[in-house]
Amino acid sequence: MFFCDVFQIFFVFLHIESIFEMDNTDKQYTLKAPERLCAKIDLPSSKSISNRALIISALAGGGVIPDNLSDCDDTEVVVAALKDMPDVIDIKAAGTAMRFMTAYLSTLEGGDHVITGTERMKHRPIKVLVDALRFLGADIEYVENEGFPPLRIRGRKLDGGELDIPGNVSSQYISALLMVGPLMKNGLTLNLQDDVISRPYIDLTLWMMNEWGAKVEWTDRRTIVVEPKPYMPRNYMIENDWSSASYWYEMMALSQSIDDEIVLTGLMDGSKQGDSSLRYVFSLLGVKTVFSKQGLMADVTLKRVKTVVSHLEYDFINAPDLAQTFVACCCAMNIKFRFKGLQTLKIKETDRIEALKTEMRKLGYVLHDVDGCELYWDGERCEPAEDRSIDTYEDHRMALAFAPLALRLGEMRINDPHVVSKSYPHFWNDLRATGWTITSVPC
Repeated sequence: MFFCDVFQIFFVFLHIESIFEMDNTDKQYTLKAPERLCAKIDLPSSKSISNRALIISALAGGGVIPDNLSDCDDTEVVVAALKDMPDVIDIKAAGTAMRFMTAYLSTLEGGDHVITGTERMKHRPIKVLVDALRFLGADIEYVENEGFPPLRIRGRKLDGGELDIPGNVSSQYISALLMVGPLMKNGLTLNLQDDVISRPYIDLTLWMMNEWGAKVEWTDRRTIVVEPKPYMPRNYMIENDWSSASYWYEMMALSQSIDDEIVLTGLMDGSKQGDSSLRYVFSLLGVKTVFSKQGLMADVTLKRVKTVVSHLEYDFINAPDLAQTFVACCCAMNIKFRFKGLQTLKIKETDRIEALKTEMRKLGYVLHDVDGCELYWDGERCEPAEDRSIDTYEDHRMALAFAPLALRLGEMRINDPHVVSKSYPHFWNDLRATGWTITSVPC
């Protein structure tokens, strides 16, 4: 009861804040960049850490709510589900929530719930996770189409044991299984087959599980063992989001003034977030990262330097969510690229590879893909479209990655800009506060 009461108070304030932060009635934003970039940005909390913290805290008994929870849509739906536990749980477009809550509900003894989402969510595959949970003792059935949400889940104590699972699927499947592993009678041993993608996200999950008192570790490069040792409640502070930082790094890379400077708050040097690797890649695009020395969470200052590569090759296998940012940025900087490790982009909020090819062509850049796993630009140009407004495909990262291009292209028009609420609800407000001009076209 205490768990639900605390969440109810938190959710009320979260909802009130979101009303003031954004207007979902705007159909299109036209963006114009300021002459100078000079700002201090309070980044949003990490939704990857927030969603893991919520699930693990609930599995630990739910008595302590993590500090600095994200206020994004993906976290709101988890908060709402854990607070109310309705018979039908609608996680909307939140893929992380669908996967994590599916595993959580499977272990909720006596529970009987249907979990569903948007029309797009009903076409995002979940069979690998469902098959794995069933093998471990879960009672799950498909409500509509085999292999896809919605699901009906009757919670029970899972047996656990040893399981072989593909390593080249979404790391969220693996993280979902790992987080419920300590509650299984026999613990859990995962043998990851094939190449393991997005390994940093798996490492983040293991690190957080251990923070809550579980005992879990890699025993070799493909095997993870979770002992049947319960979580312990604890206070927990969530760091800010490196993925959200990427758009400010992109702005600094696109800046043409050596005197510009951006300060980002609440980041951690040595972060377990996989996307923290972005600072090394952006160093090749002329962005220098300087950490403050104050406390565990640091301020990060971004500065522009003159040295920039003319060609960039990178494997995004461990950080696929950064791909859109670097594709848009490199094209605008006239930097040819070849990016690998993109196979999961086709099953995200949209088919991100096709979306990038379509929207970059509107701006005059012709991209090519290789077997849905690679994307490259060799400098090929085409005539820009008459209507250069960017469609966002219900995908927050399309809006967030394309908005900074106004620094090089004069202005950008972003359709359905409210999609940023999925991960960075106050992004447009942050732009306005730093001198960007944003005009809106209402529905």
